[in-house]
Amino acid sequence: MTLTTNAGPAAIKADYMAMIQRKRLYSGVLLVVFFVLLAAGFNVADRRNAGGFWDGLHKIFDFPAELLGEAVAKAPALPGHLLHYLPAMVETINIAAVSTLIGAIAAIALSLLSTRGLARWPRLIPVFRRIMDTMRALPEIVIALVLIFILGGGPVPAMIAIAFHTAGALGKLFSEVNENADLKPVEGLASVGASWLQRMWLGVLPQVMPNYLSYALLRFEINVRASAILGFVGAGGIGAELRVAIGWGTGRYDAAAAIFLLLFLTIVAIDQVSSHYRNRLVRGS
Repeated sequence: MTLTTNAGPAAIKADYMAMIQRKRLYSGVLLVVFFVLLAAGFNVADRRNAGGFWDGLHKIFDFPAELLGEAVAKAPALPGHLLHYLPAMVETINIAAVSTLIGAIAAIALSLLSTRGLARWPRLIPVFRRIMDTMRALPEIVIALVLIFILGGGPVPAMIAIAFHTAGALGKLFSEVNENADLKPVEGLASVGASWLQRMWLGVLPQVMPNYLSYALLRFEINVRASAILGFVGAGGIGAELRVAIGWGTGRYDAAAAIFLLLFLTIVAIDQVSSHYRNRLVRGS
């Protein structure tokens, strides 16, 4: 329903309030439907889990309490554990850094090929966009498990899996940045006979590179966490050490606590450093 321009202020206000009420009603109905579907999905999942959620709910804090208890009791051994697992943490950071670099390079190419007004082959824009959609849709852990089956355990499957997903995720963000680029430099370069690659390198990338770097740093933070998770399923790094430490069970939880602490401190440090440089890039200072 549209507001009529020739109606009086009272009629316009009444129409506007009616429109707002309908919008709130629709939002309320959608919210109720969402919660109904959420409750139904939880019940299905709980039944498939043999109803174990409610039975085990009271034990939710047992493992953290046992882990912290052993960590406090064996606090003098904590520094030694941190030094012992530091190389694995460095390996995790290396996996995240290399996969972010490879994924970002692939994302730049995909984003330029899928942006209207910049694409080398405009008719293939939907193809490149569907490629990025597919890369984003496949979870890293699924790709890593397939690659571990083919290549065996180690950091290489994790690196390939994270780089593959990163290319799709960053490609989508980079293409949105490209759409806001000024096309006048590109048109000027085209008028003097510059190739497509030269137009992108000299006319587009200098404009969008600060935003590219900002998004890449943000993705690096995410990839550090992802590489730690993939290590838990056999892809190397600190995650693999955490799986072994937890598998030792009671009596060795102090090592698991040290890994949790090392992972937490590393992620916080990376978050702070990358946030600082992202802010500098966005503000141009």
